Formats: sequence, structure tokens, C-alpha cells
Amino acid sequence: MLGVFAEFETNLRRERQMEGIAAAKLKGVYKGRPASIDAAKVAALKAEGVGATEIAKPLKVGRASVYRVLAS
Repeated sequence: MLGVFAEFETNLRRERQMEGIAAAKLKGVYKGRPASIDAAKVAALKAEGVGATEIAKPLKVGRASVYRVLAS
């Protein structure tokens, strides 16, 4: 029985949180983290035939981040 009440309270809290996030987005406050990778630079280096590891080193990012940028 206590689990039912806990789940109900969690759902209420989640709804309030989503409403607050939606309101903040409308005001332009909730923007998320700014991009730390220059996607154009990654694409240019990849077009030159440079591998993901060699792209990641000078940009000081992880190889997985390079793959993520290239996939999008």
C-alpha cells in the first residue's frame, strides 16, 4: 500500500517538474548545455580523411563525441 502512495507522489512531482521546465523554456531560461564541439570543424577534418581519434585529440574531446557529431 505504501508503494502505491510513493508512486503516486513521484508521478505528481514529475508532472510539476515537467510543467516548470516547459514554463522555463517558454521564457528562454532553460536552454541546456551549450555545444562544446565545433561540428563544422569535425566534418571538415573527416572530409580530409582524418580518423576519429586524430580529430578528437586537437579538439580535446572524446572519440565517442566525434562519432556522435558525425552521426547527426
